[in-house]
Amino acid sequence: MSSLFSAITMAEWQALAAGDSASAAREIARRLRSILPDDQQRAAFATLSSQAEMAATFARVAGTIAPLAGVPYVLKDIFFTAGQPMNAGSNFTPGILPIRRSDSKLPHSLRGLGTILAAKTHLHEFAYGLTGENPHHGDCEHPRYPGRTSGGSSSGSAAAVAAGIVPLAVGTDTGGSIRVPAAFCGLYGLRLTPKDTYIEDAFPLAPSFDAAGWFTRNPADLTLVNRYLLGKPPVLEREPRGAWLDFAALGQTADASVSTSLKLAAEKFAAPADTATRDALAHAFNDAANAYSTLQSTEAYGVHAAWLDTHRDLYGKDVWARIDRGRRWSPAQLDAAHVKWNAVRAAWQTYFTTHDFLVMPATPFPALKKADCTLENRNRLLALTTPASLGGLAVLTIPITLPDGMSSGLQVIAPTPQSPAISWALKRSASC
Repeated sequence: MSSLFSAITMAEWQALAAGDSASAAREIARRLRSILPDDQQRAAFATLSSQAEMAATFARVAGTIAPLAGVPYVLKDIFFTAGQPMNAGSNFTPGILPIRRSDSKLPHSLRGLGTILAAKTHLHEFAYGLTGENPHHGDCEHPRYPGRTSGGSSSGSAAAVAAGIVPLAVGTDTGGSIRVPAAFCGLYGLRLTPKDTYIEDAFPLAPSFDAAGWFTRNPADLTLVNRYLLGKPPVLEREPRGAWLDFAALGQTADASVSTSLKLAAEKFAAPADTATRDALAHAFNDAANAYSTLQSTEAYGVHAAWLDTHRDLYGKDVWARIDRGRRWSPAQLDAAHVKWNAVRAAWQTYFTTHDFLVMPATPFPALKKADCTLENRNRLLALTTPASLGGLAVLTIPITLPDGMSSGLQVIAPTPQSPAISWALKRSASC
């Protein structure tokens, strides 16, 4: 497992590719096929690009001015690539899900920047889960802690970066699917916002909440990707204003080491929220997870209505049940969920009139063992992630190492991914 610790940064990949594109292709092919054990290879990767394909792309971008020329990356198999099947972590047979003749916008943009698509990655089935468990392709585990989950739903993408296979991976985040694996795997992650250009042509889970995003191992690489995919952030003439909302303020419990470590790290970004701000946000966020689950499942049922009964035997039972409940909510339950959604959005709008960002915990525990991937722990995660999801907000996840070497993370929540608070927090995170 020592190769897990020989990660190559984006700049190092670019230097290798510029000097010898054939060697770069051999190296990424070796990493794709040899770092993970066979069962985890199957759990993490949906398709692998051939060495010949990658060599041709490395050679094509060598010597060009493309800003990310020679950077290999992996892509969550929820985005389309021209003429290839897309299964979204499912067991659907060919022909059920659509095949498109063109790439989704995000891989298309990355190709234009000179990156090399090394693989497409598996995910929690149809992106509807936070643990990376998958009954069809295998549970995706943390590369350094076998038997513990990588987190999901962007499980294969996070595992590939955490293992040192690639320096960059694309994922999506509806209710925490970048934030949770980033925290569990010790990665930097950025969730964008719903309905933007990078998510609108991916296969949907719940379109009102789906957002694209990406993972890297370090803040410098994430800063570079952000610059070329999002543009330069506006310059603030002052330090961004933020606040920290801890587990107690949110009415949540956490492992003692997580609570202590996140508190110490959060102090480097913001002071605790004042009493009025804390109480207003805590009141708005209370029961957000239940409202989110109602709204998300309703939209997910709308996506899957044509298949859910006809192809029931092709779904995993847990994901089928999560989608199925979306057609069973009463009008009163739906109305209550919409009232809470509006209340959360109003609270965020008020907060951002006086602040630029909010810091919250990303997870209450480190990567879970299989036996601990329970409904109770799923709900504990959603209690932390769904306020930003209901707000339609951008979130930077900053990994925080725990005393035992495992990790959790902080959410730095901002109105947009172009917010100066995101770039400021990335610079500040080097000291965490």
